[in-house]
Amino acid sequence: MIFSRKSRVSLLGLAPLNGRRCRLYTAAIPYQDNGVELEGFAAYAGEDKRPLAILCHAWRGRDEFICGKAKEIAGWGYHCFALDMYGKGVLGNTKEENAALKRPFVEDRSLLQRRVVKGFEVAAGLPHVDADRIAVLGMGFGGGCAIDLARSGVNLKGAVSIYGHFAPPPAALVKAIKAKVLILHGYKDPVADQEELRAFEKEMDVAKVDWQVHVYGSAMHAFANPGANDPQSGMLYSPKDAERAWKAARNFLDELFA
Repeated sequence: MIFSRKSRVSLLGLAPLNGRRCRLYTAAIPYQDNGVELEGFAAYAGEDKRPLAILCHAWRGRDEFICGKAKEIAGWGYHCFALDMYGKGVLGNTKEENAALKRPFVEDRSLLQRRVVKGFEVAAGLPHVDADRIAVLGMGFGGGCAIDLARSGVNLKGAVSIYGHFAPPPAALVKAIKAKVLILHGYKDPVADQEELRAFEKEMDVAKVDWQVHVYGSAMHAFANPGANDPQSGMLYSPKDAERAWKAARNFLDELFA
């Protein structure tokens, strides 16, 4: 297995592929964007060339939860890269801190696009990655990042948003979308409400994208985040809907990469 000298590699376990078990590795991947030091997290489902899933973190930052999801996806038989939008080791610890970390990207969508495209470029260049079979998934803020990566026109097979955001960036930033799109969303999400979702559906329809939406009737925002417990703000973990969403995401990747 080949890594850069700066990558920290560890053997994690075994991942299944075509009925056989393969070694699963993880590595910290340092990179930069405009002088900002970033650190992604890669989980490799073996030492052979495979499709890649990119993970975009929620508003807190690239935390242990998203790294755990990367390892879970590697267990499905796909390489996975959890990119970093904020900076190496930068994490929020309160709603206020999380909102402050997210705000510059919401206010400057060109910054958001540049940062997420940089993550895509780093991921596509990782060892053993089939650069023609890449998908992106994101939760919350990361769901919006995943959709904006698709809007950038890069070579993606698919994009998945889990309780994400849909407001479009300036038209100059939007290119032809090559990816198939899957939206996994809560009907009772007040952060990205049904009106915003309907506008996004119209955007995808006009652009002639292959898209689908799964709406979970009782789910609020952050329904797939075990740490969400603020129903007064419309953010609440729902184990049932989280399980449904991740099953749908896995089925989507299996279809894309078959």
